[in-house]
Amino acid sequence: MAHLRCDFFSDVLGLSTSMTVLLPQRTTTQIGMPGAGGDGPPPVLYLLHGLSDDDTIWLRRTSIERYAAPLGLTVVMPQVHRSFYADQVYGGRYWTFLSEELPALVGEFFRVSAQREDTFVAGLSMGGYGAFRWALRQPERFAAAASLSGALDVAARRRPRPEDPRLFERVFGDEEVAGSRHDLHALLRGVESAALPALYLCCGTEDVLLGENEAFRDACAAAAVPLHAEFSPGAHDWAYWDARIQDVLAWLPLRARP
Repeated sequence: MAHLRCDFFSDVLGLSTSMTVLLPQRTTTQIGMPGAGGDGPPPVLYLLHGLSDDDTIWLRRTSIERYAAPLGLTVVMPQVHRSFYADQVYGGRYWTFLSEELPALVGEFFRVSAQREDTFVAGLSMGGYGAFRWALRQPERFAAAASLSGALDVAARRRPRPEDPRLFERVFGDEEVAGSRHDLHALLRGVESAALPALYLCCGTEDVLLGENEAFRDACAAAAVPLHAEFSPGAHDWAYWDARIQDVLAWLPLRARP
């Protein structure tokens, strides 16, 4: 695969930012890692980072390049800081950046498929929330969405954090999150299940976020929304996510390519 760190200017954010990108490359002599590709534009996975991370973290903490190489899959990992993938009340418009500007720039910069059947999103922790929020608000964009150990109940997270005591004030201001456009449970109740992409959820049974992942599974069942849910031993750490991202890639409904 080709690995790029792409530094660019975002008009939406009004600043220079970055994304890490893996592009498929067909190879025949590379030892230890096959490279796949097709004649047409490749499918694309938007892979989102967690609260304390950045766009490089999936490449640094997992073998995502090695896992994606034989699939012929482009992987786009954007930088969104501690934004919860939202248009912050006191900060950048990261939801608009993610959902509007980023896909347009990816299509402009790189040769990737623009078809819904070839477009996927996944993320861990805060990124799991971001992936599901994006899929629920723009279901026409994705064939599948996956959350790994997602922070799926943002309303329950509104408490001061020692390292960033005004985080949620900065992101959401005085807005009541429960029942709003930021609330995944409210979004579930307001969408037609038949219009949704395939959804995948996993969480470790020793994870501090286990309860809200189980609650989201139950909310999907109550709303008659199909969900593939996996709960297995594991904590909120990279050993778990490195293993589970392989399961996510195997689950993605990738189309056969010529």
